[in-house]
Amino acid sequence: MPRQFTPKVVTANALLEGDVVYLAADGSWTRELSRAELLTDEADAQIRLIDAQARVDEVVGVYLADMTEGENGPEPTHFREDFRRTGPSNYRHGKQVTA
Repeated sequence: MPRQFTPKVVTANALLEGDVVYLAADGSWTRELSRAELLTDEADAQIRLIDAQARVDEVVGVYLADMTEGENGPEPTHFREDFRRTGPSNYRHGKQVTA
């Protein structure tokens, strides 16, 4: 029996800045997880992933990250994704100051 599809978002790193970015429903890249498109259909997720991977002049390291639907948009189900959304851990700056 096939495993049930877990909702996901397309995520990557911005090519120039290295920031974590997420694919929004309109096809733009956002640095805010709350604005990311939550993909609940496996076929749609694969299409969005393939399209995002072709955008080599914008992002690197594109992949699908498991999420769950939260009150304010997608929420990570794994520590790694929760850590990535807050930015570098060497000191408080950037996204960590506003979170």
